[in-house]
Formats: sequence, structure tokens, C-alpha cells
Amino acid sequence: MPDTHSDTASAIVAGIRRWIECESPSHDRAALLQMADMLLTDARNMGLQTTARDIGTETGPLLHIHNRAAGDDRPGIMILAHYDTVHPVGTLEKNPCRIEEDRFYGPGTYDMKAGTWLALTALGTLAQPGSSALPIDFVIVPDEEVGSHASRAHIEDFARQARYVLVCEPARADGGRCVTARKGTGFIYVSTQGRPAHAGVQHQKGRNAIQEMAHQILALQAMTDYERGITVSVGVIEGGTTSNVVPEHCRIETDFRIPDPEAGDILRARVEQMKAVDPDVKLNVEFILNRPPMPRTEGTAALLARAQEYARAAGFDLEEAPMTGGGSDANFTAALGLPTLDGLGADGDGAHTLWEHILVSTLPARLDFWKKMLRALD
Repeated sequence: MPDTHSDTASAIVAGIRRWIECESPSHDRAALLQMADMLLTDARNMGLQTTARDIGTETGPLLHIHNRAAGDDRPGIMILAHYDTVHPVGTLEKNPCRIEEDRFYGPGTYDMKAGTWLALTALGTLAQPGSSALPIDFVIVPDEEVGSHASRAHIEDFARQARYVLVCEPARADGGRCVTARKGTGFIYVSTQGRPAHAGVQHQKGRNAIQEMAHQILALQAMTDYERGITVSVGVIEGGTTSNVVPEHCRIETDFRIPDPEAGDILRARVEQMKAVDPDVKLNVEFILNRPPMPRTEGTAALLARAQEYARAAGFDLEEAPMTGGGSDANFTAALGLPTLDGLGADGDGAHTLWEHILVSTLPARLDFWKKMLRALD
């Protein structure tokens, strides 16, 4: 007797492999265009309706794939994904597509081409208008890994016309759990301007921009409050010219994560109160909230309960992960008040690494889950 489960897994892997072998890093427009064309071609071959929206010359198009009947403007299901990856072209040479035991390796497998493939394939079985309880709009963006700056407004426009949002980001690596809450993410940019001088002859006349920045770095790092869920991490520093010149300039880039808007207000107030220790050094500080926090709302909890029913029917338990510090485009839709369920993609591990992989044995059930959910959710 043939192993239909294994056959289904093999077919799924073959479909995903095509996408993985089309590398599509965020900053490579040519690669993004090639990946977008593959996505659109596959969707059209499934009988789905497609549109590519130009959102800038530095990135690929935003893709809209749907099964809406003409004139059907009901709020429906919005599926959200991205087709860019963090891996530059050529990563396949370091992490080639291969299966070792239950692991299918390759750049972008886990984050998040496999999850996108599962959702699109499920939607393809519902291509005919009226085959799902609600119309379905699949929005796939090209720039999530670099902040979704070009696509954010478009994501929010689609979300305002939706009833539910389902996000194809990978399932959590600790058991395939989904995500109902994410921290907000942002950046703090700090620059200092001192006074240059010869480090040996006129050291006393200089005002060291790096020395001033050292004080500011310690102050920023001290704003981390684990009990409150706030983290601040200085990740990039650049400054000075040569070692024998008192440095005139220094600049840092800082990442922050906040669990709720109130924590964001607390952190913003502290950052805006920063002052130079040396009065002769100019300090400039910029606070930017990139993705607002994704709260766990009653609407999201109710959507989770529905999804858990479909998962059980597909043969697995869909458990809920605690709030995660990583952001996604789900932050944008949840901030608009929409029930948003994230981390519904493939089960695996190793996002953004050279050992990124998905678990082959889980793929058939995950695909069945998507089919059941998209067909019945109302």
C-alpha cells in the first residue's frame, strides 16, 4: 500500500524547493522581481486572480492574490506574507536544498517561503469565488525583512477591508506554536559632534565625540527593564577617522522592543531627556517606532480558538506561544484592532541562519490545516 502521507510530503517539498532555489534577498530588486513572477505564475496556474502593485524602484512589487467575485466587497480573510529573505544571492552554495532525516534545509525555507507556499496552495483549492465562506485576499510583500517601509501603508489599506488576518510567519521552533502577541520594535539613532584636534600636540583643545557617545551608550543600555519587558540594545557604532585625531563625529544605531504602547511612552520620554555630559559636544537623538506592539485581544483569542479546531481536525494541536520579542507585519494589522493570528507557517527552526530548515513530516497536516481554515472561517 502506498504511503500517501509520504507522497504528499514529497510533493510539498518539491513545490517549496522551486521557490527556495529562486533566491530573493530584500535589497536585490532583480531577484525580487524574479521571485514575484514565479509567485504570480503559480497563482494564475491555480486559477486565482492576481495583481502586482509597484511600491518603489528599490524593491519588488506588492502582490495581491485573491478569489473574490466581481462586486464582492465584504470584509474577508487577509493572508499576509513576505517573499524577501535575509540571505544574499549565493547562500544556496553554503546551505543547499537538501533533506537530512526529517529536515529540509535551504535559505528562506523556514522564514518564510514554506509557510507562504502552504497558504497559497490551500488558497488554490478555493480559487472559484464562493468556494470559501469569506472572500480571501493574499497580500505578499517584498520588504518585511527590512522593516516594510514601502509596503506598510498598503498592508494597512488591505487590513481595513478585512475581518481576520492570518500571517504565514514560521511557527515557533519550540513545538510549532502560533503567535498571538508581539513586542513593538523601533530604533534610536544617536549622533555626537565634538571638536577635532591633533591627539598628540593639541589634545586638550579637542572634544572627543566617541568619549561622549560612551556615556550615552551606557545610559541607553541601562534603559533595559526586563521586568517591564523593555529591551534596548546598541548594535552599531561608527566614528572617528584615525587614532591620532581626537574624533569629531560618532554615531550609533540602537534597537528597542516594547510590550505595549505605555512602555513605548516611558522609553520615548527617557530618550528625549538625554543630554550631553560634555557641554561642548552636540548631541542629536532620534526615536523611531517602526512596528507598534501586537496585543493579544479578545478577538485574537476567539480567532485562535477557531484555528485550534481546524488544527485538531488536521491531526495536530496548535498551541499558543508567549509574547515574542520579534516583530512582523502582524504588528501593523493588530494595531488597527483586527483579530490577527501569526506564526501559522511551517514548523522548523534556524531563521536567518545557515542551518535554516523545516520539518518535512509536519507539512501535510499543516497544508490540510490551511485548507480547512480558509474554507470554513466565517
